[in-house]
Amino acid sequence: MEAYMPFVWIGLAVVMILAEVGTVQLVSVWFAAGAICAAVSCIFTSSIPVQGVVFVVVSVASLAITKPLVKKIKKQISVSTNADRYIGQTGELLTDLDTPQSVGRMRVMGSDWSVRSDDAPLKKGDRVTVLSIEGVKLIVKAE
Repeated sequence: MEAYMPFVWIGLAVVMILAEVGTVQLVSVWFAAGAICAAVSCIFTSSIPVQGVVFVVVSVASLAITKPLVKKIKKQISVSTNADRYIGQTGELLTDLDTPQSVGRMRVMGSDWSVRSDDAPLKKGDRVTVLSIEGVKLIVKAE
């Protein structure tokens, strides 16, 4: 069995790398590094438990060392590209809002939206700010 262990470790590394490529979420790259180091340890020892310890230690160490680095790299400024870009924007009411339950219309960033407001009553032409989105309605407050 010891003669085949380098191939087992290399096979495990290949599987982990393929899993990493398939997920693109940094979930198995550390185990791939551990498996490669375990395969290299086969040169120095034929003891499977020692190789297993090398695998675990290198995997955990590489995870502990690189995880803060990865978090820092992943923490980038996000740019809103969908409906959430309307939150915080100001627009003009196209219809009156008489009660908090009533639904009206507003124009914001060149788009027409259904709106509701707890600040009702609001009149056509009032400037309002988008607080959130519930389904297909913008929740707004008076400016």
